[in-house]
Amino acid sequence: MDPNTNPLVRQLSSDPTTSNPTVQTDTPVTATVPTINEKSDTTGVAAEGQEAVVDAEDTFPEGGLRAWLVVIGACLCLFPSFGFMVSIGPVQDYLIQHQLRNYSARDVGWIPSVFVYLSLALGIWVGPLFDRYGPRWLAMIGSTGYIVMMFLLAECKVYYQFMLCLGVLGGLCGAMLTTTSLACCAHWFKVRRGLAQGIAMIGSSFGGLTIPLILRETFPKYGYQWSIRILGFTFLGCLVIGNIFLRSRIPPRKNAKVKIISLSIFGDLRFSLLTVSVFCFEIVLFGALGIVPTYATISTDYPPDTGFYLISVMNGVSSVGRLVTGFLSDRFGRFNTLLVSAVIALLSMLVIWLPFGQHNLGALYAFIALFGFMTGCWMALVPACIGQLCRADEFGRYYGTSYFVASLATLVCIPISGELVEMVGAQAMVAFYCAILAVGCLTFAGSRWACLRWKWDWTSKV
Repeated sequence: MDPNTNPLVRQLSSDPTTSNPTVQTDTPVTATVPTINEKSDTTGVAAEGQEAVVDAEDTFPEGGLRAWLVVIGACLCLFPSFGFMVSIGPVQDYLIQHQLRNYSARDVGWIPSVFVYLSLALGIWVGPLFDRYGPRWLAMIGSTGYIVMMFLLAECKVYYQFMLCLGVLGGLCGAMLTTTSLACCAHWFKVRRGLAQGIAMIGSSFGGLTIPLILRETFPKYGYQWSIRILGFTFLGCLVIGNIFLRSRIPPRKNAKVKIISLSIFGDLRFSLLTVSVFCFEIVLFGALGIVPTYATISTDYPPDTGFYLISVMNGVSSVGRLVTGFLSDRFGRFNTLLVSAVIALLSMLVIWLPFGQHNLGALYAFIALFGFMTGCWMALVPACIGQLCRADEFGRYYGTSYFVASLATLVCIPISGELVEMVGAQAMVAFYCAILAVGCLTFAGSRWACLRWKWDWTSKV
């Protein structure tokens, strides 16, 4: 596609609110010098006596061995970090029935909520550090701390120990791993960023698929301690290889001032509306992931192992959703693909989960599969949509800021879900999620509209 014939490209490249023109080209230009020569003229010809330099923002490899190794490294790092986040439901359910059986579902829900919250919220701190120093030390420190957390988690026995170990230490190290992994992918891909980050995010869905199944087999055979240790050794292997493959392409801006909170970027209405949408998506996604095992155990007469299998099915289908929609988004537009997936997820909640979820196991599995596919699209394309609104060397700051706001949703969604299930029933909880997702769809449509400069066009590739 010729970028000069794409109206969205012309609009975005001339939009004064964006920090950098977002131009896509089917033939990436390669260059070995990743800095801007400010004294070069606008034609790209170097000034007299100076060497020609090309902006790294226009020199994305879009493939090659090194770029795909980075994607594999990110996938391996997201398996234990994001993968454990999206499969935390079975662990929460086990604690409710054993070590923390004297606590309510709401109280126990605060532990995984803090874990997920800090993993996303601290991206506001990790992102600028990545932009300034690169991924090496952030990934190494995060990996070491995460493995320590897993083996300490096996020794926890009382509430405050679980909170400090899983909630606080796990959240801090998880933020380093997730933000660094996704930011590295953004350095190597632009036109194909949806596909690349979709492949990287398969690591998290594969973790969400396998971790519940591992715990399903190991909890009754080996007990809690060795079940968590087995996960710890599995995570260790993934993180060692992942750290070897992770590399940044754009040199760190070591002389730049690190801004932890950049309120000025909210002046871009596209970004602000997108952040509100992500907030709503995270409530629905992590609320469902955290409460589905408890929903299946407490609210219905389904078999006791149903919760393990529901989470596995959701995350297994999610991996397909991330890959397929990541590929489609590069063809039809990332905002377009994500908006369609959110609307389909809302319809499935209204038509399947709300009326049939409590009484029909087949319908519940059908909903979980469809919902997993669509939420896989969310997790793969939200970072790609954020990256479409900024330069690659600013991705860490934009991603961290957006998820700092969105993470507030994860802090309260699991305890609120547990309280709704126990106090007013499962249908009220599902209705609550439907309302939140409807708001998210509206604000995301507004963000897409803002990308088109308030001229709605169904056919534009956004």
